[in-house]
Amino acid sequence: MDLDPNACYRAVVARDRRFDGRFFVGITSTQIYCRPICTARPALRKNMRFYSHAAAAEGAGFRPCLRCRPERAPGLAPVDAVSRLVGAAMAGIEEHALSSARVGELAASLGVSDRHLRRVTEAELGVSPIELAQTQRLLLAKRLLRETSLSQTDIAFASGFGSVRRFNALFKSRYGLSPRAVRGTAVDTDTLSVQLEFRPPLAWERLLAYLRLRGIPGVEMADATHYRRTVAIGDAKGWIAVSMHSSANALNLEISPSLTPVIGAVIGRVKHLFDLGAAPDSVRTVLRQDDLLAATVRRLPGLRVAGAFDGFELAVRTVLGQQVSVKGASTIAGRWAHEFGEPIATPYAELNRLSPSADRMAVIAAEDVAALGMVSARARCLVGLAEAVAMRKIALSYAANVDEQIEKLMSLPGIGHWTANYIAMRALHWPDAFPTGDLVLMRAAKSNRRQLEQRSEAWRPWRAYAAQYLWQSQGFAP
Repeated sequence: MDLDPNACYRAVVARDRRFDGRFFVGITSTQIYCRPICTARPALRKNMRFYSHAAAAEGAGFRPCLRCRPERAPGLAPVDAVSRLVGAAMAGIEEHALSSARVGELAASLGVSDRHLRRVTEAELGVSPIELAQTQRLLLAKRLLRETSLSQTDIAFASGFGSVRRFNALFKSRYGLSPRAVRGTAVDTDTLSVQLEFRPPLAWERLLAYLRLRGIPGVEMADATHYRRTVAIGDAKGWIAVSMHSSANALNLEISPSLTPVIGAVIGRVKHLFDLGAAPDSVRTVLRQDDLLAATVRRLPGLRVAGAFDGFELAVRTVLGQQVSVKGASTIAGRWAHEFGEPIATPYAELNRLSPSADRMAVIAAEDVAALGMVSARARCLVGLAEAVAMRKIALSYAANVDEQIEKLMSLPGIGHWTANYIAMRALHWPDAFPTGDLVLMRAAKSNRRQLEQRSEAWRPWRAYAAQYLWQSQGFAP
């Protein structure tokens, strides 16, 4: 990614939070790299080098700062990468902390060869997918060392290393310190706790209200301060709780110890769910230029596009919401989870079911799904969707190719333009998704579908945020 050195320097001197996580600065006199908001006294301009990703800084020989902790920086928004492919690859690596054996799998999910993926990441970031993954694993391990009381062995495997010996050797060779040297003072408790930072502002109450209305009974719940849900990733099962930090621009994430082996994936999914990689200043700059949006943008600073913790779950919830009320869709979704989801014990009586997986739903007869209280056509749509996801024909992931997945979704009976774009907006976390046929959007814009589509061109690449603001202007959000 091309960076303007003068603009980056001004951001570092000002400690401008708008640029936190959007680039990193390497200091040649110390061989340390920092976030733009680091509280250390700025180095001389001639000693600064700027990098678009932590992996690029580490590839150039810099070590992460122990003061500003680059591993806690907010992520890049999907459109911040010059190439959509590189942005998708970065997202997949963040969630899964790829081993070398899985680069081909990631490339295949993006519709390219591993050679092509390597070529474009090296061209844009100066590092290979393996080097990106290696940096991600090390930064995750550094976070866990500082913020949890997990054993060094648990941290090594949770971060994606095949052995403790390999973890120790790589950590020391890359950072010049042993893992023990960066160990924090976290108290041993019944839960794991980490902080996830974001660029302010963040309309937290709006996010909670949005999720509270759409919560799947038994699987998730939200109140005035917390979002909680059950989690199943691979063989790991447990629960999480998310709340706002009392003083920092960060969310507190509590994780049940049973999810330790997949803690990196949990962190990645929570970031996507709460849109923590958003760049509110960039969104605001584009959208407030339109009189239709300006007043609502001023009234609701930091409005985010709620993502999805589980793509298939979100797609099911979206299909269930077709032509019924939000409350009605949640009621049926609760029946779906109770009937087909696995029971689980949590500290919260309201959370007692795991969300049914695509593999599970793919073998359920459509008439059994219809018995939950929906028309047969919708039940067949859900089973067809489950089959496509289970067979890897459709990838409902933040790292998937957006255009390709929208096309595949619309090829399924019962899924049209609105549903496919809504799924892209939340499950694929694509900030330019826009359901142009939405009746509330057309009413808010006083336009027909064609006119709305033409007007929305000025809102690119933030049309998903424009949709949120238009829905909010009408006191409605689907």
